[in-house]
Amino acid sequence: MGQMRRVRDASLGTQLFVLQMVIVLLAVGGTTGVWATRTRDQLDSLHQQRALAIAQSIAGLPQVRAAFDTPRPETVLQPLALSVQQSTGADYVVIANREQTRYAHPNVALIGRKLSTDGTSVLTTGRSWVGTETGTIGTTVRGKAPVFDEYGDVIGLVSVGVLEATVVGQLAGALPPLLWTALAVLLAGLAAAALITARVRRQTFGLEPSEIAALLEQREGVLHGVKEGVLALDLTGRVTLVNDAARELLGEVGEDLTRMPVSDRMRDVLGGADPGADRIVLHGDRVLVLNRTPVSVRGQHRGWVVTLRDRTELVRLARELDDTSSATEALRAQAHEFANRMHTVVGLLELGEHEAAIGFITRGTVGAYAADLRQRVQDPTLAALLLAKSAEAAERGARLVLADDCDVPDGVLGDPQDAVLVVGNLVANAIDALDGAAGTIEVSVRAGADGLRVRVGDSGPGITPDLVEEVFREGFTTKAAQSGPRGLGLALTRQACLRRGGWVRVRNDDGAVFTALLPPPVEAAVR
Repeated sequence: MGQMRRVRDASLGTQLFVLQMVIVLLAVGGTTGVWATRTRDQLDSLHQQRALAIAQSIAGLPQVRAAFDTPRPETVLQPLALSVQQSTGADYVVIANREQTRYAHPNVALIGRKLSTDGTSVLTTGRSWVGTETGTIGTTVRGKAPVFDEYGDVIGLVSVGVLEATVVGQLAGALPPLLWTALAVLLAGLAAAALITARVRRQTFGLEPSEIAALLEQREGVLHGVKEGVLALDLTGRVTLVNDAARELLGEVGEDLTRMPVSDRMRDVLGGADPGADRIVLHGDRVLVLNRTPVSVRGQHRGWVVTLRDRTELVRLARELDDTSSATEALRAQAHEFANRMHTVVGLLELGEHEAAIGFITRGTVGAYAADLRQRVQDPTLAALLLAKSAEAAERGARLVLADDCDVPDGVLGDPQDAVLVVGNLVANAIDALDGAAGTIEVSVRAGADGLRVRVGDSGPGITPDLVEEVFREGFTTKAAQSGPRGLGLALTRQACLRRGGWVRVRNDDGAVFTALLPPPVEAAVR
């Protein structure tokens, strides 16, 4: 028990080495044993057949048959048997009559006595026999042949044998080459076991099974505990690892990229067709940030690890912050303009130009524009957004005007988040399309039974026909490269419309004209 416990407590390399050596020893020992047994059987068979051949040769000699008819057969058969024994190398040659009385034997004192082994089967059947028996001179492998007279009757037998010691001696003479071969195989097995053990130690970095198991448990704990999604791909694009966060973000994950139910954009980023850091991808209702990093093991490229971060809430808050900043800038611009107007009024009053001051105050102001906007777009959130975008357009040299059909009563939008997203992105895209040039942006927002209809047109260069559908793909942009993710606004707009069962389209009419339908939420439609 103590030895077994020591073996179990030994290192993995030691256990492997001992196990392999046991296997080699069993294989070499078993092979040697089988070879020795087989060789012994072959030597026994060889000597039995040789002894039988000698016995049959003696039994067939005419003088042997004739000697049986003489008064004293031993005088003829004994010298003959000794001569054959000496010439053939047999350990004994015995000749006996039908009553099993010896006529010839290596020990002269035994002539005339009965055989020590039974020869009845040979005498009665007339058939030869081979086998191993123990007689007066020891255990021998022998062959027995019947002696027939001229009429074919059995009149005696001839028994020829070789001592087992002689057979064992021949076997011992054949063993040294086998033993040397077995020793060479044993040494080769020892070297192979040492090499395999060293290789296993290198591949496992010298870690024991318990340490490997602990590392695996720790890896699984860390992998499934992190909040970021982790997806591992091999060189063929097969998914080899995916954690809980990645499953939550992606939903069903296939065995490889071709079977993964994701958009072409997502597949391009995962497969490396769209390389780069912090790639923005839309997946369902989520905005994901993907990073694809190559994995190398011992200097060899093994695959890639893709991390996924959910930035949906962050993008929403960033856009709300942009809208708030735009509103703040609009208020700042209006406050600055109002201060200038008040200074002008004060100056006119000091100069005594009362009528001019009254006319200056009653002429159209920004307040009139805001009042007109608020009258036609009664939803406060959407009105504030359009007012802010109007100020932003003015600062960039453009002019934002409302179409005559604008009509959004207060309270019809419910949660205005998607409406703000769609209108804000389309107007921002129109402002960017003018790229600082003087131009006009016409906005129409109209609430109806089927939802909010939005139309935003600009006097810019428009969209080339081959890019009409491409502009809504995430990551697409016609703007010069700059910091931060680009090409996301129109994709988010399309996603919001499709999620509510609507649509968004673009056409060219003296510039790009985007139209969108944003149906009411399901809850609002039910009510």
